[in-house]
Parts: sequence; C-alpha cells; structure tokens
Amino acid sequence: MHPTAQEFTEQMRETHGFEAAVEEFPEGTKTAADAAAAIGCDVAQIVKSIVMRVGDETVVVLTSGSNRVDETKLAAEFDSDPSTVRSANASEVKRATGWSIGGVPPTCHATTCPVLADPTFETFDDIWAAAGTPEAVFRLTPADLHHLADPRVVDVFE
Repeated sequence: MHPTAQEFTEQMRETHGFEAAVEEFPEGTKTAADAAAAIGCDVAQIVKSIVMRVGDETVVVLTSGSNRVDETKLAAEFDSDPSTVRSANASEVKRATGWSIGGVPPTCHATTCPVLADPTFETFDDIWAAAGTPEAVFRLTPADLHHLADPRVVDVFE
C-alpha cells in the first residue's frame, strides 16, 4: 500500500476506530468517472472532496460524483458574497486538509474546517471516497460518512 494511503488508514483507526479497507487502482481514480469505472459503481456513489474558499474560510464540500458545486448557493450557506467563493489552490488544500488534491478524504483533516455533504449520498447503500492518494479509495456507508466527517448536509449543488 502507498505510504500516504497507509497513513490514512492509521489515522482512521486512531481517530475514529474505523478500519478503512483501502483499494488501490494503479490506473488512477483522479476523476469521479475514473473512480467509478475502476470500482464498478455508479459515478454518483463517488465522494468528491472539493476544497473551496469562502471569503477567508476553507470549506470541504463532499459532492456526489455526478454533481458540481454551485458557488452562489455555497456563498449563501455562509452568508457570504458569491464573489468571495473560489476553489482552493494546491497549497491551501494541503494546509487545510493535510492531503493533496485528488486524494483528500472526507475526514482526518489537518484543520477543523467546515464540512458539507451532498444529500445525494443518502440514496445509496455504499459510497466510495479518496483514501489519501489519487489511486486509493475506501468504501463506506452514508451513516459512516456522517459518523466520520460530521458534515452539514446541504444542497449547494448545480
């Protein structure tokens, strides 16, 4: 297992008592479509961890692979001007979450930034999220997601 994916599994165990069964795909799971094809699931079952900046705040938005973040709705969720909403850059993602773009899991972040979740996940028994690298994912349930990430479930999607 890649050392970063191993680090993720150890953090999950230590922080949450959760045994993440990580699967690695050498061909990569960089996009939701790539991940769904590798796993053999619907693209909507893929948890994309989209790291955004809303004003001076970093926010992790857990988006179904079939959805996109609506920046105006996200701004409204934080009573912010839509012009202050943007994608976090690579260094901001790493600083806030401790993980690199493409491998950000829904939990075990370096800071206590707010986490929002897509209500679409509730329609599935199993969902899949990044496990520290662009090639590693783990399976969890919507209930696991709530327990592990404690997200605010909101509709901030197009």
